[in-house]
Amino acid sequence: MVMNMLCMSVIPAAVSAEQVTQVAAAATTSDTTKTAVSKVPSPDTLGLAVKSAVLMEASTGQILLSVNADQAYAPASMTKMMTEYIVSEKVKQGEISWDDTVTVKKNASLSVGSRIFLAEGDQHSVKELYIAMAIGSANDATVALAEYVAGSEEEFVKLMNAEAKRMGMNDTHFINSTGLNREDMPAGFQPEDDRETVMTAKDVATLTRYIVQDHPDFSEFTSLQSYDFRGKDKIINWNWMLEANKNITNFKQYAYEGLDGMKTGHTKAAGYCFAGTAERDGMRLISVVMGASTEPGRFNETKKVLDYGYNNFEVKQVVAGKTTVTGAETAPVSKGKEATVPVVTEEAVNFIVPKGTESFEPEFTTNFEGEALEAPIEAGTKAGTITYTYKVEGMDEVQEQTVNLVTSEKVEKAGWFRLMFRGIGDFFGDMFDSIKNLF
Repeated sequence: MVMNMLCMSVIPAAVSAEQVTQVAAAATTSDTTKTAVSKVPSPDTLGLAVKSAVLMEASTGQILLSVNADQAYAPASMTKMMTEYIVSEKVKQGEISWDDTVTVKKNASLSVGSRIFLAEGDQHSVKELYIAMAIGSANDATVALAEYVAGSEEEFVKLMNAEAKRMGMNDTHFINSTGLNREDMPAGFQPEDDRETVMTAKDVATLTRYIVQDHPDFSEFTSLQSYDFRGKDKIINWNWMLEANKNITNFKQYAYEGLDGMKTGHTKAAGYCFAGTAERDGMRLISVVMGASTEPGRFNETKKVLDYGYNNFEVKQVVAGKTTVTGAETAPVSKGKEATVPVVTEEAVNFIVPKGTESFEPEFTTNFEGEALEAPIEAGTKAGTITYTYKVEGMDEVQEQTVNLVTSEKVEKAGWFRLMFRGIGDFFGDMFDSIKNLF
């Protein structure tokens, strides 16, 4: 009777072993189906009159256009976006408040260039100074905020460079909170080394994306057309492209649908720069141009870049969250009542595709965690990952996105009796496989 039980156990155990093998094989197999895609126009057709430019889709971080985007240049007042980000983070974390009173120190009062003429000892709220910085590019307001947050501008710059490193802005270096050249900083407050602030267009876009994602209320400040500082001194937003300017005589020719930020910049060394962001039909684009020769030119070139994005691209969903992927339906389980567990995508996967694309099938590969998950397993446990890749003809970069595969059911641990017979079945299954391979 014992021998009968042992022999009978071989069949179901062998099936179980085969299921595990099939799932493991899926971890090294990719879907090789390819779909022809439309070709997008070359950025060269735009004839951009700038030193560098980049176009990024905000939700994916995908680069859609790149012209010298990895070359570092002086960014001028686009530097202030890092100051804006850090101040907003401090407010978000509760370390400071928009209503806090800032007392202006000597360094801020001596700032030159674009400013609101703060005197040493003046007092203003964080919010007032932030608005003056964001829309009026006021250097004195920027330094006052930096000193309030970190005690000195020098210490604040350390925060700026640390944040740049965290964000992956590898070709960026800050020497101050404003973007002024070193020689234009007040005597006694210049850094000891003779380096200047530099950023690449790609790094500027990356910083803009962090602002958009981490502080979605950014446009409450950046979309203001003007602000009455001290209740009487009107600050006009340097961003002529705000959609809200479509009815303003002097700016309506530059107003751009959906545009609500982000930051202008200008010095003699940098030329005219602009980091812009707009949202249309659920797609937010980030454009950066550096080194335009005129003030209107930076906006005209930005329009070309944004039009290129909205005319040629759209966001499409590859797979929704909590979806079973054909070819990666289950993951192996050890010591469980079941030998496998169903898995689904943890979140949705989106790619940028040529506008008008009806359907497309990106390639994918799966990778499960080790050989098997050990029971007991709760639903929602990470079992592995799935990586999708997609190439658009005419785009330099291959798009890639990885999401977790998680269990959609729980698996209870098997009892010792079941595990014993499963082990016996695995033994005989392996033995029969070895004999079969001899012939």
